[in-house]
Amino acid sequence: MLREQDPKYEELYPCRNGVCLNTPGGYDCKCKKRTKSDGTKFGCRPLYSRDEQLLIGLSVSAVVIISLACFLAMQLQRKKHRKEKDEYFKQNGGLMLYDEMRSRQVDTVRILTEKEIKIATDNYNEDRVLGCGGHGMVYKGTLDDLREVAIKKSKVIDDDCRDEFVNEIIILSQINHRNIVRLLGCCLDIDVPVLVYEFVSNGTLYEFLHGGPDHNLSPIPLDLRLKIATQSAEALAYLHSSTSRTILHGDVKSANILLDDQCNAKVADFGASALKSMDENSFIMLVQGTLGYLDPESFISHLLTDKSDVYSFGVVLLELLTRKRALYADNSSNEKKSLTHNFLLMFHQRKHRTMLDSEIADDAVATVVVEKLAVLAVHCLSTKGDDRPTMKEVAERLQVLWRHQIHAASNGENGCGFDSNFGVSPSSVVLPLDEMTDGSLEMRKLVLAV
Repeated sequence: MLREQDPKYEELYPCRNGVCLNTPGGYDCKCKKRTKSDGTKFGCRPLYSRDEQLLIGLSVSAVVIISLACFLAMQLQRKKHRKEKDEYFKQNGGLMLYDEMRSRQVDTVRILTEKEIKIATDNYNEDRVLGCGGHGMVYKGTLDDLREVAIKKSKVIDDDCRDEFVNEIIILSQINHRNIVRLLGCCLDIDVPVLVYEFVSNGTLYEFLHGGPDHNLSPIPLDLRLKIATQSAEALAYLHSSTSRTILHGDVKSANILLDDQCNAKVADFGASALKSMDENSFIMLVQGTLGYLDPESFISHLLTDKSDVYSFGVVLLELLTRKRALYADNSSNEKKSLTHNFLLMFHQRKHRTMLDSEIADDAVATVVVEKLAVLAVHCLSTKGDDRPTMKEVAERLQVLWRHQIHAASNGENGCGFDSNFGVSPSSVVLPLDEMTDGSLEMRKLVLAV
């Protein structure tokens, strides 16, 4: 074997412009820059020794093997993740929803992926939280079409309720009422369902009445209070009687009534809602609700009916009348008190005017309307569900009171010219109140006086 010092080495393996023209033994080589004693340069020599080449080969092989292992692990993880998403989709009723959408030609609900939800909420950023309730967290989101939405990430639901959950999506997707928050889409490929609603910009009725984070309270005229009450009642009446299956809200409260820029009411949050056929008398379930609004009859019997929503709405009417929370702190003792209990007690003693909000209690024009509104609220809060009016009747009475208030305010009337034919007839209110108060003579006189 020729060595580098051998004169013939350069002839066999010449070097030109730093590149070996021949490669001995298949090895890479580099040109020798060192000059021989006679002034000539050496030819080529191997770039790496055999040991170095072996080490490089082993290193490259190890890198390739590790890369392949990581790639296979990622593929397996993705496959497992896709399979998990498919299982969640099936568990949350996705297949049933697709079938229903095809059969009923429902095209108003968009089915979103988890990736789209995360993008819309900036990966569930805390700065986007609109509220946190007993049924889930609500985030403000922006879809890819730049539409602002409210995204509700529900808490874990029971497997037995998943079919009803899909039915609720189908029913809500077909609801088209100006005073009900529209369901725009859903995401079913995660462990808990996510619902996407239209975004209502002006907060909740609770914040409007009792103050938001800044605790600023603005005057609220009676006609605006009646407008909010009427629109909310009409929405609940629509749910109870104007759909193929009665929808029971189950958690009616001021925090679940949203207001838009024109202070139009929109009923929201159907997390505790239930569905029943029109010919069924009741729907048996574990009653969910909010303390202070919960129907005591439903709480005891575990029977959720349309009259349960009526009772809760009666509490909302009291909030509109008194501007007090359902559970409020008494100014004198600083103890928590029930608005419903105290108002009914004062109403029976004919002292309820002391609990009314001074903005409307001191308005002579609104006196009759306020009294009739108080009577209607008490009627809704009857102990027995059968003694309460339906939401349709409540909405009709509120519509009359609202119109009368607008008419009286515009004409500067003192409220004494209220036409019983235009408003709620005395008999429609007196009888249920008599039953509720065990036929109290004083109560009859009070109602007749109103």
